[in-house]
Amino acid sequence: MRTYLKKLGAVSVIAMSVVVSPAVASGKVTGADYANGKTIFEQGKGDTPACNSCHGATGLGDDNMGTPRLAGQIYQFLAKQLDDYANDRRMDTTMYVMNANAKGLTPQDRKDVAAYLNSVGRVFSGEQLQVASGGSDVDALKENGVEVGVAYLGKELVNFGSVERGIPACLSCHSHNGRGVEPMYPRIGEQKFVYLVSQLKKFRDGSRTNDPMKQMRIVAKQLSDEDILNVATYLTQAPATTMGNTRIPVEHLP
Repeated sequence: MRTYLKKLGAVSVIAMSVVVSPAVASGKVTGADYANGKTIFEQGKGDTPACNSCHGATGLGDDNMGTPRLAGQIYQFLAKQLDDYANDRRMDTTMYVMNANAKGLTPQDRKDVAAYLNSVGRVFSGEQLQVASGGSDVDALKENGVEVGVAYLGKELVNFGSVERGIPACLSCHSHNGRGVEPMYPRIGEQKFVYLVSQLKKFRDGSRTNDPMKQMRIVAKQLSDEDILNVATYLTQAPATTMGNTRIPVEHLP
C-alpha cells in the first residue's frame, strides 16, 4: 500500500506541477493561423480531406465511426498527436487514415489546425465560460446494442482510483471530471464513449504507445473490461464544472 501511495503521489505531483504554456496563456496560440486551421478542418488541403468528414461538422466526434471529439481539446495535446501521426510515433488503427492525413500537412498547418480546434466550443460571457457539450448519449448507444458501463462505478475510479488494485485516480492527472491540464494531459471528460473505450484498450494491449512516460499503459493494464466501460460511461457524461462552481478555471480550459 505504501508503494502504491508513493506512486500515486508522484503522479499527482507531476500533474500539479504542470503549468499553462505561455504560448496559450492568453487563450490564443502564438504564431498560429486560425483561419488556415479552420479552412483545413472544413475543406482539407490537397490530398488531405477535411477533418470534419470524420470528426463531425463542429469537431465533436462520431461514435458510429469511432472518432474522438477534437473541439476544445488542449492545444499542445492536439499538436503532439498530429506530429506523432505524421512521424509514425502513433499509428491510426481506427480509421487508418490519420498517418497519411497528418503527413499531408506542414508543421505549420498542423499547428494551425490544433489551435483552431482548441478554440472551438468556447464562448466567453463576462467571466463565465460557456462550453458546448459533446459527450455521447449512452442510453441511445445501449439501445443500439453497444455495451456500456455503470456511471457511478466509473465515477469512483475517476475520482478515487483503487488503492487495493493499484489504480490511480484519473483526476490525479486529468483534473476534475477529466477536463484536462495543459500542456500534457488531454481533456477526456465529454469525450466520445466509443473512442474512450477503444483507446483505453489500446493502451492496455500496447498497440498505442505514444503516452508520455508510459503512464497510460501502466494504468490501463490494471483495468478490466468492466472498469473501462464504467470509466468511459462516466467520463463521456461528466460536466467540466465543479459542484457549486459553474466557472471553469482558465488553466483547465476544455
